[in-house]
Amino acid sequence: MGKEKNLRRVADNEAMAKLKMLKTSPQKLNLVAQLIRGKKVGKALSDLTFSKKRISDDVKKCLQSAVANAENNHNLDVDELIVAEAYVGKNITLKRGRPRARGRFGKLLKPFSELTIKVRQTEEQA
Repeated sequence: MGKEKNLRRVADNEAMAKLKMLKTSPQKLNLVAQLIRGKKVGKALSDLTFSKKRISDDVKKCLQSAVANAENNHNLDVDELIVAEAYVGKNITLKRGRPRARGRFGKLLKPFSELTIKVRQTEEQA
């Protein structure tokens, strides 16, 4: 009499990790996400390790989480994983301000963003 289990949101040869509330703008985060799209996981991890962008450490953690999900939850081979998708979305924006000249108020917007990474297992061509 219980509920049916939820269907998987990704295919059988995929795994996913999502990171929310990253303190950077989506535009800056998308520059780092472009570095890893379509690459093998090992190459993507090394690119993120040596990237000079501040947010690349958080992107690396998300990618490692997706790889761990693929290995432990879905029994996929880590050596054959590629980054199938890496996309960025908006989250909340903190509204702050600063006094300006002649009694005016300067608006400061502090955006947050979220990141979703999907890894897919590819079959070796013989």
